Order: sequence, then C-alpha cells, then structure tokens
Amino acid sequence: MTSLTEEIRARLTEALTPERLEVLNESHLHAGHQPGFDGTGDSHFRIRIVSPLFAGMTRLARHRAVTDLLKGELERGLHALAIEAAAPGEATRW
Repeated sequence: MTSLTEEIRARLTEALTPERLEVLNESHLHAGHQPGFDGTGDSHFRIRIVSPLFAGMTRLARHRAVTDLLKGELERGLHALAIEAAAPGEATRW
C-alpha cells in the first residue's frame, strides 16, 4: 500500500512533469486546531512544484490544475492543501 504522500507525488509527476516537486505532510503542525485532532494522519499537505506547464498560467489557474488532479483525495478526507506553484525561471521562496 502506498502512502498518500506517494500517491500525490505520482499523480502530480505524471500529469505535470515537474522540474521540482516537494510533497510535505504538515498534519502534525495542526494538532489541537480542532477538538480531538492530534496531528496524526494525512489531512494537511503542502505542495511545492515547478512545472513548465505552468508557464503563462495565472496563480489561480495553477492552483486549480493541482486541486483538479487531487480531487479524489480531497473528497476522501484531505482537509487542507497549501500550493506553491511556479514555472521554470520564476523565483520561489523554497
């Protein structure tokens, strides 16, 4: 069985052929934000991606491209997704 991190990485790699990709599970950073949530599991992720397919796309369009690809995961309980998307040659903070 693959982890959600691996599933997300595989889906984004196949569809967006990224030059750089980081899939970070940040669920542990959200412990205590809701009653009974201890930060375990796969609920909060950060995606950092540089893809040539993002060239000429707005920030909103890039985010939609990523969330559209992960629609199934979002429907199955992925609660939060932070997306840092760039085209090659664009500055990133990471």
